[in-house]
Amino acid sequence: MSQVSQGKRVVVVGAGWAGLGATYHLAKQGYDVTLLEAGSYPGGLVAGWKTAAGRSVEAGIHGFWYPYSNIFSLINELGINPFTTWTRSAQYSPAGLEVESPIFQNLPQLPTPLGTFLYTQFKRLPLIDRLSALPLLYAVIDFDNSDEAWRRYDFVTARELFKDFGVSFRLYRESFEPMLLVGLFAPGEQCSAAAALGMLYYFILAHQPDFDVVWCRGTVGEKIFRPWVERIETGAKVLANRRVTDLIVDSDNRATGVVCGDEVFDADAVIFAVGITGMKKIVSSSPNLQKRQEFRNLNNLGAIDVLATRLWFDRKIHIKRPSNACFGFDTTTGWTFFDLNTLHDEYRHEPGTVVEADFYHANQFLSLENEEIVSIVQRYLATCVPEFREAKVIDSSVIRLPQAVSHFAPGSYRYMLPAKTSFKNVFMSGDWIVNRHGSWSQEKAYVTGLEAANLVISSFGEGTPVKILPVQPDEAHIQLGRVVNKTARQIGKFILPQFWLP
Repeated sequence: MSQVSQGKRVVVVGAGWAGLGATYHLAKQGYDVTLLEAGSYPGGLVAGWKTAAGRSVEAGIHGFWYPYSNIFSLINELGINPFTTWTRSAQYSPAGLEVESPIFQNLPQLPTPLGTFLYTQFKRLPLIDRLSALPLLYAVIDFDNSDEAWRRYDFVTARELFKDFGVSFRLYRESFEPMLLVGLFAPGEQCSAAAALGMLYYFILAHQPDFDVVWCRGTVGEKIFRPWVERIETGAKVLANRRVTDLIVDSDNRATGVVCGDEVFDADAVIFAVGITGMKKIVSSSPNLQKRQEFRNLNNLGAIDVLATRLWFDRKIHIKRPSNACFGFDTTTGWTFFDLNTLHDEYRHEPGTVVEADFYHANQFLSLENEEIVSIVQRYLATCVPEFREAKVIDSSVIRLPQAVSHFAPGSYRYMLPAKTSFKNVFMSGDWIVNRHGSWSQEKAYVTGLEAANLVISSFGEGTPVKILPVQPDEAHIQLGRVVNKTARQIGKFILPQFWLP
């Protein structure tokens, strides 16, 4: 490890993808890094843990999509092999199997989004409904992930966007809304159109293989975070059960310490790497953060309830695809189910079937008793795969996760923080932070952690910035469309008055 001459002390708050990423790189550059995690182990909600009976559970299953180039690069650097091969997915409604996805990278490459539309196997959705998505291509081209585009589309709901561009009701109900429920974790009327366009473009529309996905062959905590933290601890301190309550700020507008109850950790720079709910808790206890409008404004942001269940059945049940998304069971809730006998090493030889079923925007479920939840899950599974009807649940895990994932609500963009704050040496990271990289979810969290580390390095002028891999460039016809559209917009500004709200 290289040495930073003054032994600069950096305190990183939050040990998920963002915090671990920032800590890992800064420690490699010789900084004196202390990573503080409020929970009892690094990894936060992503990590997973063991039950009293020794069974692995986690707070929802997390996929790793084709565009996650920075996470895949990290995995290669760590020399670990945590992932399955590329898997096919299916989609169900109460009427049965609706959609099957191929491995897109194995098929002849077509200009985006033709491959997505032609190769996806829709079982019931008529062609005329699918064709109603074509006008939406203008919005995809117009939304270029710039600050201006975010401000233009963020005040519109995703539902309004699809309606205004003529998407048929059936296509919206059976395709786009299910994507929003499992991609942005909320129904279309509660999602920002900007977030919807950004998420759909990154995961599905930018390039034909983007929807291809691999899964962890166990919990992310066991397969990725444990070996990663072991590597990190050779050069940094990782401290669990440390809940941050305030910052110490000097007269020069710099944070000089991070307060955790009675403990103070001296700091030359601070990186926050926690979710919206965690950050709001820190602000609520911190007089120094409450003095800043940018941090008070975080109370305008929200998060979404998640329910993660894992069921062990007494027999082997054939599940056609290992990962499945479902819609139409509850009006505002999306859910997914996974065949863990196929995906996870520890269940490969299990005599029965192990299924994970995760529910997003699960407000109405959290107050139910575990037995009621398990009964509902089995009934829903049996609607998709009838063999579950006769099977017996021999063990189960129910994990309630109130306010667990970021809510990209209409109008929320203006309250989200950039990486740089009004403090000279306090930086932000996480999947809800404003940046221009273009990634989403776990990849975005990791990227923003690296970006925050680079800002620390830049501010001190010591160390080598980490090279962040950009998202794959837009295809030529999309680039051309964006140039033409931007030019037309610029000309329009001079010729036409501003009749419409942005």
